Amino acid sequence: MKLKYFLIALLAVFVLSAAVFVFVLFVPNGQASSLPLVIPDGASYQQVEDSIQKNDWVRNKLTFRIAARFLNYNHVMKGKYVIDKNENNFEIIKKLRRGQHYPVKFTINNIRTKCQLLQKIESFHFLFDIADLETLLNDSSFLAKYDLTPATAIAVFQPNTYEFYYDISAQGFFEKMYGYYQKFWNQKRLEIADSMGFTPLEVATLASIVEEENFKECEKAIIAGLYINRLHQDLLLQADPTVKFALGDFSIKRVYEKHTQVDSPYNTYKYKGLPPGPIRIPAQSTIDSVLNYTHHNYIFMCAKEDFSGTHHFTNSYSQHLVNSRKYQRALSAME
Repeated sequence: MKLKYFLIALLAVFVLSAAVFVFVLFVPNGQASSLPLVIPDGASYQQVEDSIQKNDWVRNKLTFRIAARFLNYNHVMKGKYVIDKNENNFEIIKKLRRGQHYPVKFTINNIRTKCQLLQKIESFHFLFDIADLETLLNDSSFLAKYDLTPATAIAVFQPNTYEFYYDISAQGFFEKMYGYYQKFWNQKRLEIADSMGFTPLEVATLASIVEEENFKECEKAIIAGLYINRLHQDLLLQADPTVKFALGDFSIKRVYEKHTQVDSPYNTYKYKGLPPGPIRIPAQSTIDSVLNYTHHNYIFMCAKEDFSGTHHFTNSYSQHLVNSRKYQRALSAME
């Protein structure tokens, strides 16, 4: 009789243990997050568990811990993991043990400064430390191998949608971007730039000014021609966007004389020629507008007083003053 009860108790324990086993391993436990679980190279299991605890990637952290120990999850693989809400602990741990190697799609657009560029790239959660890429973009010796400087390096990152593997290194990332940059600068574009007396980086710098002046396709080639005329005539470019860049204040609506006194190589009211590098990352279409600039005799431009986003162009300083006064009166009326 005692044996019978013992066997019943043993069976009950077995059934209970099996139920617990099934619950721990196979009941959905994932909790979808807007951020992926990023495990850096060399991380320990405890770091993985701490990250899961902190960011709530699973609903029941205790069952995950039990499952991890039962499945002997101690060899941690670096990776960026997306945990789905219907995944169970067995599926999650199997994914973590196997490691991940998949591409990340990312888009670069509307970037003015190197700081903005780094913030944008960091938001895509590559495994490399963004500080490593920042170091490369400011390393004169490293950049010299690519005929770049800290001021021109940003030109490599042209607006587009790219696809890289998430576990690429910072240097590998830069080199891949440089490869795309070289592909854009094909023989035809290089020949046109050379015929203009410009390097690709100088074209990108001029394109950045043009784009800051007006992103409208109908005017970009005209504005490019205007600045090329000023360069050929050895005139100061006097481009307001370069002053804003020098001051680090892009909210300025009117550039006054006090603004143009800033001592910066980017201040084209003070220093002749192009600034040291781009004042934004120009679109490829804007670069092509510079390469195919409109030939005319304009050397002055002023925004139209109707705030249409277009400009008056002229080669007459007196007419430019008339246009400028119209625009200033329109601005004052708006205030």
